[in-house]
Amino acid sequence: MKIPPIPPDEENRLRVLHSLNILDTPVEERFDRVTRLAKRMFNVPFSVVGLIDKDRQWLKSTAGIDVKEAPRELSFCGHTILGDEILIIPDTTQDERVFDHPAVVGEPYVRFYAGVPLRVIDGSKMGTLCIADFKPRYFNTEDYQALRDLAELVESELVAVQLATLDELTKISNRRGFIFLAQKSLNLCARQNISASLIFIDLDNFKEINDTFGHAEGDNVLMGFAEQLKIIFRDSDVLARLGGDEFAILLAGAASEKAHETIERLRQSLASFFAEKYPGYTVSFSAGVKTIDFNQEFSVENLLSHADILMYQNKAKR
Repeated sequence: MKIPPIPPDEENRLRVLHSLNILDTPVEERFDRVTRLAKRMFNVPFSVVGLIDKDRQWLKSTAGIDVKEAPRELSFCGHTILGDEILIIPDTTQDERVFDHPAVVGEPYVRFYAGVPLRVIDGSKMGTLCIADFKPRYFNTEDYQALRDLAELVESELVAVQLATLDELTKISNRRGFIFLAQKSLNLCARQNISASLIFIDLDNFKEINDTFGHAEGDNVLMGFAEQLKIIFRDSDVLARLGGDEFAILLAGAASEKAHETIERLRQSLASFFAEKYPGYTVSFSAGVKTIDFNQEFSVENLLSHADILMYQNKAKR
């Protein structure tokens, strides 16, 4: 048996998965109706919507099987998320990845597997919709498309969940998503005694850009700024557009000095980007940095308020 390798985008993939706040939640009809339909359409013993967490596959919905989670290393679906297409295993006893899997050589004696990777807005694969049978079988073109269609129903539900925590314009977290993700990151930093800093950013003279060049151009500025944030900051940092022209970043493992160094790199990168792409105007920003003291109360809401005050003090000096 081959343990599924870790995808190259694993850090970002897990951050997106956790931002959905869907793991370990109760069953929901909107997912259950799809697994029931898949089980009936393909006449298989069971169907599953499974999400691949760091060390486990957690099952959001099942039809025909009463299991809630399994070790990731034993997950067929761990192989599925490595590719972009449906993974079909016509006969598990003949596939080097799973021929000696416990569920193949023993109960329930799985002989056929088909799984579709489930993507969200940025293309990250959260898990799979999969079906399994106790006898080998083959998929034709119609079967392939039918399973893909069912998977798209699941994807649409996951995207609906994601949109509640994602800024639609910039495709980074919104305020709600930031508070959830940043608090989880802060709690981890506190437990492991890792430094952290929160940056509050406000674009300078953004209203003038909107008034002079129009709101469509203003949207381009916001999207361009968000792209620069993704380039400069690490995958482990939490990025958000809080609303309007306000942004926030939580840097784990970074004290004040490192945060200020990163801000200066952002200024340089931003200047080059807009000078090349939008030479008609300049884009600058003011920032406040709040280094977190874990000996004091560290709720994200309070930290944002403190960083906001520091940002406006710095803006007044500009």
